[in-house]
Amino acid sequence: MKLFVLSLLCCALSISAFAQAIKVEIVQTEDGGYQLLRGGEPYVIRGAGVDGASLEELASYGANSFRTWSIDGGVYPAAELLDKAHKLGMTVSLGLDFARERHGFDYNDPEAVAEQLERTRQSVLAHKDHPALLTWFIGNELNFDFTNPAVYDAVNDVALMIKKIDPNHPVTTTLAGFDKKAMEAVVERAPALDFISFQLYADVVNLPKYIESFGYTGPYMITEWGAVGHWEVFQTKWGAPVETTSSEKASNYAKSYLQAIQPHSKQVIGNYVFLWGQKQERTSTWYGMFLDSGERTEPVDVMNYIWTGQWPENRTPRVSPIGLDGKVAFDNVYLFAGDEYQAALNAVDPDEDNLKFHWEVRKESTATEVGGDLEYVPEVVEGVIDDTSAQNITLTAPKEKGAYRLFAFVYDGNGNAAHANFPFFVK
Repeated sequence: MKLFVLSLLCCALSISAFAQAIKVEIVQTEDGGYQLLRGGEPYVIRGAGVDGASLEELASYGANSFRTWSIDGGVYPAAELLDKAHKLGMTVSLGLDFARERHGFDYNDPEAVAEQLERTRQSVLAHKDHPALLTWFIGNELNFDFTNPAVYDAVNDVALMIKKIDPNHPVTTTLAGFDKKAMEAVVERAPALDFISFQLYADVVNLPKYIESFGYTGPYMITEWGAVGHWEVFQTKWGAPVETTSSEKASNYAKSYLQAIQPHSKQVIGNYVFLWGQKQERTSTWYGMFLDSGERTEPVDVMNYIWTGQWPENRTPRVSPIGLDGKVAFDNVYLFAGDEYQAALNAVDPDEDNLKFHWEVRKESTATEVGGDLEYVPEVVEGVIDDTSAQNITLTAPKEKGAYRLFAFVYDGNGNAAHANFPFFVK
């Protein structure tokens, strides 16, 4: 009986209780560049940011690594994610929770900073020996709206602590965009970091010239990239950002990789595309590579090709922007309450699958959160579309004045989808 109980306890323990860490290091190459080694062998990251999406599906599309933004703040705790990754032959760059100045944390408070350091130390101790662990990310976009450079003193203290108790895994912190002020603070105050990480969207194509202009010659990762950011697009007269379609997003993923990542492997030692999953950030479709109902969108096809050199066996549908009474979203479209308007969508499927459509209207998001903070999902406005399953529809402008957004979704019946949307204002 005792042996049986002991067996059950052993099965319940994490893999890390019985396995040793695999050493990860960054080495300089003969041509003056940098290379990531894992277990002494070159390791090329094919990575994505993940929170809750299927890791099995991620691996099946050719990815070998994923990143998180916190230890236990996501859908699954770090120990479970590490175990899942190990079973799939994948690695994990673990995000370490770090307080943000914009949320009220005071980096001039030595007691609060010391408490955070100790919490972080406990997290590192808990996971440092797991064989799936690749790197540590200290905080996320700590430069967003920061004014106190002491945050990077705290980052350096954590980096030094990690090096002392875990010499097997490199350490970084991530920056929102290329922020010269933050770069200066990082270089001056956090020399213990092994590399720097950047998170850019449309502007990622300019990152190599920013790096060169600043004079940074060390290794770096691009730890979020993908869609065009909602702050980087045309805004209507009432302040609604015009979102690209899923097909336009796919083109930007390809462009970003070909211009900012692939040609710069001497310094770019890895990258994590954003987001293998779905989230609400200004809209429910802006950054996720999947719909909230689980269907894959065209950026998944692009990443499959980047990771494997092959397209998926069944491709996602493609769409053009919505037309509303012959106008496009850049026309600052105002509608009159109760009047009818015609909306049209062009969609094709590379595999000639039978396509199904779904339309809906939601109130425009009024969220003002930044840095990926949690946002609410605006409600659907019922009864304003004549046939929500038609390819082209008649829209009756809502009775209540204000800002709205018309969404169109296209499904191929094989787990793939496309999407487009159109902001409008009811007078």
